[in-house]
Amino acid sequence: MGDYPERLTKAIADLELEEIAPLVQEGLDAGETATDLLGGMCIGMSKVGELFEEGEYYLADLVLAGEVMKEGLAVLEPHLEAGSQGQKGTVVLCTVKGDIHDIGKNLVATMLSSSGFKVVDLGVDVPESAIVEAVRTNGATGIGLSVLLTSMVDSISEVVSALNAAGLRDGVKIAIGGACTTPELAEKMGVDAIGRDAVEAVRIFEGFCS
Repeated sequence: MGDYPERLTKAIADLELEEIAPLVQEGLDAGETATDLLGGMCIGMSKVGELFEEGEYYLADLVLAGEVMKEGLAVLEPHLEAGSQGQKGTVVLCTVKGDIHDIGKNLVATMLSSSGFKVVDLGVDVPESAIVEAVRTNGATGIGLSVLLTSMVDSISEVVSALNAAGLRDGVKIAIGGACTTPELAEKMGVDAIGRDAVEAVRIFEGFCS
């Protein structure tokens, strides 16, 4: 073979993004397993995340790398065994009711899926009833709530209340993120964690699901 997982790791970490999809296809043609190639991509994405945290890369680099990961995943998906992308658990993601911002949520979705989670992305302006139904239907163990508007923070407590009423709260961990979120808000709303960016979100859910 041709060390394609390692080559993918390096290409992503070095932001040689135009090489990712062709490398994935070359790796498959050379007999590499889709799971190994996905692993190489995930390691590369982790390295991008580390460089972002260190200030070497910027948010635009993180967003671009995430978009290219989607292109690589599109090539891989037909070859992945069922469940290999959900091996770390299922996370329901959305922007809360009344808020329509989605850039941060979309990046978290990409990072989680490329790190081995199954992601159920409900979109924006999502009522608590839809979140409860998604958790129940998909057997999710994690929920990520994005909220950027201070006026919409009460939607977080409405989600927690709805999960309690449905008897599902004890079975899921809830993380919040967004410009207006603080550790104090997380404690007040009764959620389990707050994430500052997509890299931290992956670390949080890996901790929840390990």
